Amino acid sequence: MNNPLVSYPKNPDTPTSHLPFSPAVVVGDLIFVSGQASVDAAGKIVGDTFEGEFRRSVENLRKVLEAAGSDLAHVVQTRNYVRDAADVPRYNELYREYFSDPFPARTTITNCLPPALRYEIEAVAVRRK
Repeated sequence: MNNPLVSYPKNPDTPTSHLPFSPAVVVGDLIFVSGQASVDAAGKIVGDTFEGEFRRSVENLRKVLEAAGSDLAHVVQTRNYVRDAADVPRYNELYREYFSDPFPARTTITNCLPPALRYEIEAVAVRRK
């Protein structure tokens, strides 16, 4: 796509994937971040406890946002995918470590991920001024 209003920022440490999607798409001051999971820089899944996967996923989100000129404080919406509904209480505790009041708009879906993943997050953010 060749549109001067749309960009696809990426840094060397931005997690990549063999799947057909961009980590982030920037349109004006809005940043749309694809789902970030517990993967390494090459996109290989790194299995862990729920907490470990949550933290790695949010750190990957942080890296993608940084490449796009933003950060977690500028996130306006998240969509969260939690494999096991039993992890939702811990998810809410961990979420508060990374996002604070007033919280971004949020959707959480459970029982939806493949067995290899416990958590995934996607986001919409605005660029830092």
